[in-house]
Amino acid sequence: MTVQELPGAPAHRPTPPPAWKPLTDPAPLLPDPEPYRVLGTDAAADADPELLLRLYAELVRGRRYNAQATALTKQGRLAVYPSSTGQEACEVAAALVLEERDWLFPSYRDTLAAVARGLDPVEALTLLRGDRHTGYDPREHRIAPLCTPLATQLPHAVGLAHAARLKGDDVVALAMVGDGGTSEGDFHEALNFAAVWRAPVVFLVQNNGFAISVPLAKQTAAPSLAHKAVGYGMPGRLVDGNDAAAVHEVLAEAVARARRGEGPTLVEAVTYRMDAHTNADDATRYRGDAEVEVWREHDPILLLERELTGRGLLDEEAVGTVREAAERMAAGLRDQMNADPVLDPMDLFSHVFEEQTGQLREQAAMLRDELEAGQEPHGGGAEDAR
Repeated sequence: MTVQELPGAPAHRPTPPPAWKPLTDPAPLLPDPEPYRVLGTDAAADADPELLLRLYAELVRGRRYNAQATALTKQGRLAVYPSSTGQEACEVAAALVLEERDWLFPSYRDTLAAVARGLDPVEALTLLRGDRHTGYDPREHRIAPLCTPLATQLPHAVGLAHAARLKGDDVVALAMVGDGGTSEGDFHEALNFAAVWRAPVVFLVQNNGFAISVPLAKQTAAPSLAHKAVGYGMPGRLVDGNDAAAVHEVLAEAVARARRGEGPTLVEAVTYRMDAHTNADDATRYRGDAEVEVWREHDPILLLERELTGRGLLDEEAVGTVREAAERMAAGLRDQMNADPVLDPMDLFSHVFEEQTGQLREQAAMLRDELEAGQEPHGGGAEDAR
């Protein structure tokens, strides 16, 4: 029996305390009902021609980069490659909207975003090659290590952005994740912390239709992934992920909003993965060729090329120049990846602890002695091998 149920107790209607009330009007946070587009609409007339041409050059280079990396897996030079073919507009726009001082937090599929941000293609592929560590210095390039576990890079991005805000640094973090990553707990934790702390971070969800073989409809019943933003108290934006101009505009607005101290934004870019999940995947087991062909007509390069040629900003000679530059990049990547790397076995003991433990020092000394004596590790010499 509660106090309210005691005989003679006055009628009581509990009033929720202020903390229970909605903190934010949800209406301004809701995404548009349809993905935002620029190319092929009246908004395209206001797009900066120089930006469109730069986006085009990066898309063409990105497509060639994807093709070359995929070929390297077939030649045994890469262990695995998760292609972003068809998603180049998202990859390139994410890189171009950031200032040099900002941070990019990519997933394993986002090596192209790292390359578009200025990272050497060989360094971008080093982790997937099976070489040492990340392959590049994250602090030097302001690119976090490529993240293979789904969505774990998102809390890292929030933490860095929140720390920058506390220190007064003018830094924005942009974190990339796929639609499959939105089903992970890290996604929830990152968005919740980001919204509560008003951290200067932008979440870019590349909704390419499948989490490996699991279609989006089996992951969520939400109207869109962008709608999830409302539950956390941040704006959700829905954009055509194959429209490079639209993705760049929406991300640029989200970055500017974060930089002004107005908090995070969740952007869902609706795109499509044209290739298999990785070179180890057989996509024909869960989708048909007809579906892929429909998306080929909405190819990000084709959309932008139509716009540029229609406005007289791109001719055959310019297209040839862009493609030649992409081929030179691919040739350089191919030559460097076909060269066997020079490996130092002592690197096994680097970057494990800030200060090596006694056990590691002992093991390092043992390996050093074996190498100097010309022995195989663990004491096995040439005679033992026979």
